[in-house]
Amino acid sequence: MTSAADLRVTELVPGHEAAWDAFVALHPSATFCHLAGWHEAVGQGLRHKPHFLMAWRGERVEAVLPLAEVKSRLFGHTLVSTPGCVYGGVLAVSEDAHRAVIDHAVELARVLNVDALELRNQTAAEADWPTANWPTKDQLYVTFRKPICDDDEANLKAIPRKQRAMVRKGIGAGLVAEQTDDLARFYAIYAESVRNLGTPVFPRRYFEVLWRVFRPICEMSIVRHGDADVAGVMSFYHRDTVLPYYGGSRPAARSLYGNDFMYWDLMSRAARRGARVFDYGRSKRGTGSFSFKKNWGFEPEPLHYQYHLVRSPCVPDVNPNNPKYKYFIAAWKRLPLPVANIVGPVLARNLG
Repeated sequence: MTSAADLRVTELVPGHEAAWDAFVALHPSATFCHLAGWHEAVGQGLRHKPHFLMAWRGERVEAVLPLAEVKSRLFGHTLVSTPGCVYGGVLAVSEDAHRAVIDHAVELARVLNVDALELRNQTAAEADWPTANWPTKDQLYVTFRKPICDDDEANLKAIPRKQRAMVRKGIGAGLVAEQTDDLARFYAIYAESVRNLGTPVFPRRYFEVLWRVFRPICEMSIVRHGDADVAGVMSFYHRDTVLPYYGGSRPAARSLYGNDFMYWDLMSRAARRGARVFDYGRSKRGTGSFSFKKNWGFEPEPLHYQYHLVRSPCVPDVNPNNPKYKYFIAAWKRLPLPVANIVGPVLARNLG
């Protein structure tokens, strides 16, 4: 299952996490989503079966590919790099190692009899290979990344005028941001926020695992107005980048410009901590979050999600923009929050 006699492909096993992360640390294209901690996050937090592939040449790691099997009666059966992640795909230092893990992944997808193998690449990587069909979805998701510096005034001036005015209104509204270890506070805000958007919430267990596994690089921030929590964000730091990964707000935040204040506070604090890139993460074109991020002066960069089709005749289309989910989303918005918080995690774990 490898393309060179001196290469072997294995799955990540206990004891090899350090070798995996050492390779990721040195690879110029590595992202937070490639860290070995995601093996535990998707396995224990989302209850998917991880298949994290490593290509070895002797005792040297030459490629990694984090994968997990997502199996759902409602949303299909896929092998994904990586559920819950914005980015994914192969990291390799040689072409034959790259090819070896891809060949292994394609064979694994066949053995598991999935609908499709999905690679969440930042750039198209497999399109020129004649031995496999790799249709690309590059018009749905984008990412937003922008340099920041250690000068608050310069960062503020880099925000377009109208959005900058909203940030100033948030600052003037008497809001306070505080870092917390209280996951329950954050989850309560996040769960209410995604219900209001018509989206099932991830299991609380998933956030508990993220907080535990990535604790040294994870931060939770809560925005208060008086005694009321109005917004919250869970962020991660990787290399010189800060990633506000999961965020949400309550309806009261709208008139207080709570989201504007929250992300500005994070940007300012991260810059002082040494971050030089603000990664606003993934959004779908035509959505409110897409417009919000673009208003900050961030330019959308297409994400190239690529697929090897196994059982499915076409690229999977599990996303809220799909018209067939229109009535589901409308109904979900009307669910009582306690009901949404019970039923949602069962569905959301398969949507990542």
